[in-house]
Amino acid sequence: MVEKVGIDAGGSLIKVAYEENGELIFKTFSEVDILLTWLKDLSPDAELYLTGGKSAHLHKFVRHRSHLKEEFQAIIDGTRFLLEQEQESLPDNFLITSIGTGTSVFHVAGESHNRLFGSGIGGGTLMGLGMLISGKVKFHDIIALAESGNRQHSDLLVKDIYTPGDAPLLGDLTAANFGKAHLNAQATNEDHLASLIQLIGETIISLAGQAAVATGSEKIVFVGRTLNENEPLKKVLSSFQAMLPYEPIFLDNGAYVGAVGSLI
Repeated sequence: MVEKVGIDAGGSLIKVAYEENGELIFKTFSEVDILLTWLKDLSPDAELYLTGGKSAHLHKFVRHRSHLKEEFQAIIDGTRFLLEQEQESLPDNFLITSIGTGTSVFHVAGESHNRLFGSGIGGGTLMGLGMLISGKVKFHDIIALAESGNRQHSDLLVKDIYTPGDAPLLGDLTAANFGKAHLNAQATNEDHLASLIQLIGETIISLAGQAAVATGSEKIVFVGRTLNENEPLKKVLSSFQAMLPYEPIFLDNGAYVGAVGSLI
């Protein structure tokens, strides 16, 4: 019998974590009605621990006894827990970069923590602009198209500006995201989606990287549903280690840190 269920009701999806037979189980729902039916079938007597932007709204509909937990605290608690589970160690000083609909960056030092800042660039940007570029509305379709594209056909690179001379910076650095989109008629939707991934990743790592320098944090833990099966974005987030002193960490179950943090 399941006694407790952690639920992270985000802007787009509802993430769930619960323990059964000593194992932590994860699920994702896109509709509240499906979640409520599943909860009734799973365990009508389970206590629910809710977090996320839509948690107060969900709290009105559930018939189970339920409790609310502050979202940022849940993210930090869940990240700490999964770091110890997956990495077998917990750094003394690190950043958490949570990429959901938008992005939040937290600094954790020992037992203390604080949210440094947020950005409107995140998964919502990917889905919104991805749909405008490709007409696709499913996350996995947009990522699959981006993987087959070449962002150099859409982005203006440093080497494009300085050719045929030598560039004062690394030639493959971005001079302007989508800077060739209006000049290259041969660029495909796939190329533009690859450029979109680059834009999102560069923006996030630029902000998080500066925060890492300012706080003396060498490790950045990236979490959030936007990273699930999103190898192109993970690649961008990992590609600036030669310029910024950081080690990227991607948790296997990083999409569920909020749900786990509300559960424990």
